[in-house]
Amino acid sequence: WAGLSIVALSLISSCSMAWSPSKFSSYTRVPKAGASDRSKSSSDLQVASTTVLAPSVEESTATVARRQDEETSSSRDVPALGQVMKMLPKESFEVDTMESLFYFGVDFAAVAATMTFLHSVVTSDIYHSVPFPVQAAMVAPLQVLTGFAMWCMWCIGHDAGHSLISKDKKVLNDVVGEVAHSMICLTPFVPWQLSHRRHHLNHNHLTNDYSHQWFIRESKDELDWWIQLSYQTRNLQLPVLYLVYLLLGIPDGGHVFFYGRLWEGQPEGTKERAMGSVAVSLATAATLWSTMGTSDFLVVCMVPWLVMSFWLFMVTYLQHHSDDGKLYTDDSWDFAKGAFETVDRSYGAWTDRLSHHMMDGHVVHHLFFERVPHYRLAKATKALREGLEDAGKLHLYKRVETLDYTQEIVKQFNKNWFFVSEDQVER
Repeated sequence: WAGLSIVALSLISSCSMAWSPSKFSSYTRVPKAGASDRSKSSSDLQVASTTVLAPSVEESTATVARRQDEETSSSRDVPALGQVMKMLPKESFEVDTMESLFYFGVDFAAVAATMTFLHSVVTSDIYHSVPFPVQAAMVAPLQVLTGFAMWCMWCIGHDAGHSLISKDKKVLNDVVGEVAHSMICLTPFVPWQLSHRRHHLNHNHLTNDYSHQWFIRESKDELDWWIQLSYQTRNLQLPVLYLVYLLLGIPDGGHVFFYGRLWEGQPEGTKERAMGSVAVSLATAATLWSTMGTSDFLVVCMVPWLVMSFWLFMVTYLQHHSDDGKLYTDDSWDFAKGAFETVDRSYGAWTDRLSHHMMDGHVVHHLFFERVPHYRLAKATKALREGLEDAGKLHLYKRVETLDYTQEIVKQFNKNWFFVSEDQVER
C-alpha cells in the first residue's frame, strides 16, 4: 500500500504537469467529401517465424511498399504505401548512426542523473528523519522525473527494435536495445521486439494484432468470466497493466516466461536470444536490489518503473483507440488501411520532443516502421499531411491535441476499455 500511495502521488504530479484548461481534449477527423469505396485488398502480410526481426529475412516495409504498388489503388480510398512514400522527402528515410547514438547518450545521462539524485535523497539523514507522508512528498516529484526519463529511454530502445539506430552497423541496434530496454527499462528486449513487430505487421486487425486485444461490445455477455471480471476491475489495473503484459503474457504471450502464441513455432535460436534478454533484465534487477536493499530498490527503481510503464501504456492505448477507429478482418484488412487508423496525439511541444515524437509522429511510424527514425518523424508527418491534402485525402489522417493526457487515458479506458462496437469492424 505504501508503494501504491507513492504511485498515486506520482500520477497526481504528472496530472498537474499536464493540466490543460479544456475539460477533455477533442478529436475531429477532417470531413470527407463524397463517399469512399473501401474495396478489399489482396495484400496478405504474414509474420515469418524463422528468425526474429531480421529485415533481410522477415518482410520489410520496403517489400510492403512494392506489394501495394502492384495493387490497383484507384478503387480504394486509402492510397497504396508506395504513393504515400512519394509524399515524404527522401531524407525522412536516412538513418544517421551518430545522431541516433547522440540521443541514446542524452537519455542515458538523464536516467543516470535523475536516479542517482533520487537515490541520494532516499539515503539521506533528512529523509529518514521525517514520517512516511513527508518522505513520499519529498520523493514523488523525483520519481515522476526519473520515470519520465526512463520512458524517453524506452523510446530509444523502441527505435533499436526497428533497426533504426544504425543500418550500417546492425550490432549497435542489439546493444542499444539491450541497454535501453533490458537493463534500464527492465523489459526483455528480444521478446518485446518480436511481439512488437507482429503488432506492426497486423495493426488494427481484429484478431491478429499484437499488443492490443479487441472485444466486441455487443458480445460482452458472452465473454469468459475472467475477462468480464477484468473489465469490472479495469480502473484498478492501470498502474500494473504493463507488468501483467510482460509476466502473464496477456494477450500475446509471456515476455519473461515463454508461452502463448508469440512462441508458437519459434526456432531455438530465437528463444536463446530471448533468454539472453531476460537474463540481462533479471541480473540488472537483482544487482540493484541486493545493492540498495528492498525498501530503497522499490522507491528508487520500481516506482519510477511503474511511472514509465504508465507512460508506455497510456501512449500505446491512446494511439490506437478512437471513437471512429476501424478494425479489419482477413477479408478487409491491408497494411495501409490499418496504419491510417493510428492516431497522432500531441501532449505538448516539449513533451513530444522529449518523447522523440512517439506520440505526434505515430502515423508515419506505422506506415514506415523500419524506415523513418524518430528524429525524422516531425518533418515526415508535416509532409504527409501536406501530401494527403494535395491528394484530397486529408480526411484519412487523425490528430488530436491531448494536453490533458492523464485525464484522457482514465476517461477513455473507463469508457471503452478494450471494447469496440460492431459497426467499427469492417468485415
